[in-house]
Amino acid sequence: MSSSKDNSLLLIILSFAAVYIIWGSTYLFIAFTVEALPPFLLSTIRFTLASSLLFGLAAVLRKYQTITKKQLRNAVFAGVLFLGFGTGGVAWALQFVDSGFTALVISGQPLLVVLMMWGIDKKRPATQSFGGIFLGMFGMYLLVSQKELIARPEQWKGIIAILFCMVAWGFGSIFVSKSDMPKPQMANNAIQMMSGGIALFFFSLFLESPLDFDFQAVPLSAWLALSYLIVFGAVVAFSAFNYLLTKVSPEKVATSTYVNPIIALTLGWYFRDELVTTQSLVAVAIMFTGVFFINSTPEQSKRLLRKLKLVGKRRV
Repeated sequence: MSSSKDNSLLLIILSFAAVYIIWGSTYLFIAFTVEALPPFLLSTIRFTLASSLLFGLAAVLRKYQTITKKQLRNAVFAGVLFLGFGTGGVAWALQFVDSGFTALVISGQPLLVVLMMWGIDKKRPATQSFGGIFLGMFGMYLLVSQKELIARPEQWKGIIAILFCMVAWGFGSIFVSKSDMPKPQMANNAIQMMSGGIALFFFSLFLESPLDFDFQAVPLSAWLALSYLIVFGAVVAFSAFNYLLTKVSPEKVATSTYVNPIIALTLGWYFRDELVTTQSLVAVAIMFTGVFFINSTPEQSKRLLRKLKLVGKRRV
């Protein structure tokens, strides 16, 4: 029994590491790839191939069992939300906004999840969460109000698309945590990716004319970046994400937005010379503080405030 608990804890830790670190890097790789491939087309290729890998792996390992119609419907619906609207929409938005900035906006996801759970489950946030929500919204305002980062009208299209993606992802997270999904997890992930890939193909078909696209013009670097997105960003990280949704609450899973922006911002600055402003850093600090208050207990919040007071006294 103890060994089983230890293995489960280790899987949870590794899954959080994958969601935190790998997903933080995918913003950079998507930004590189959309320079050579249309966003919905690249997302179609990414998730269709990733689902094929998972289906093949499930067959080899015999990790499958009977799936009910209800489970299939739930997995398809979740896949369209997460990957069709969520990830596909982010890829589209990265045509207009920087990868690090995109990750910073998405760092407000936990605030949105709490508000959505309040509206869907009638689960009123704790009193301290209201302060966290206020801080998060203020931080978001500071972030998107920067003229040096949002200087062109089309960049607002990217921001609006990102906010729409956040709603889709948040609703999907709540839906999966409550629904009867296919077993085992590998089959669930594969079905979600395949359904998301199919939805993205239709988006591409109507918006990008993929049948006329010249694949021979795509450089090797873009194919390598896409390979990383398929293997690590889709198969590994998305599998870890879905596993976590079955083990911990959606609010805790959404805390990946603490780490993702830091990694994305650093990589975007280093590899793509993306602008990092002081106001952005202040905005993120305020948003992270708000998210902390939302996801922590009153005791944890009091301990943090006491530590901050002690640090302040020492500096004086």
